[in-house]
Amino acid sequence: MRTLLLLRHAKSSWDDHSLADRDRPLNARGLAAAPFIGERLSSLKPRPDVIVSSPAVRARETASLIRAAGLREVPLVLNEKIYEASPNTLREVALSFPEDASCVLVVGHNPGLEGFIHYLTGVLEPMPTAALASMQLNIENWSDIDHLCGKILFVLRPRDEMRRLGLE
Repeated sequence: MRTLLLLRHAKSSWDDHSLADRDRPLNARGLAAAPFIGERLSSLKPRPDVIVSSPAVRARETASLIRAAGLREVPLVLNEKIYEASPNTLREVALSFPEDASCVLVVGHNPGLEGFIHYLTGVLEPMPTAALASMQLNIENWSDIDHLCGKILFVLRPRDEMRRLGLE
């Protein structure tokens, strides 16, 4: 069994229209949501062995804030293929995960993440910004990843979690 965590980047800023899409930073809401989800993630089992992120600024910032909130020891790897990835491209990325990593966190973008969840589980799961989906994959090796090999364990959405904890 393997565990795959998919995290959509936190809310990004549209304030500077001169920036290319991949250069947009997080806005204030994103800067608050990423560490909030990071704290939740750091208390869950299993913890990721590695974080693989899109190199887009908003995804890199999200990954860095997640690490700072309790996963400092977890290595962060940037993978160019995750930016604007289709579900099939995300599968290709997963095929290259280190085999000694039983749990991997991917920080990426929609619609690819939602499509990849659907590919792996058959479930259409909305992934707003900073949402985290945890899936158990019925595979021995990352190279075995295939259609409908997984099931969703849980999905954390910042707004829902803040309400549940009485923080909103």
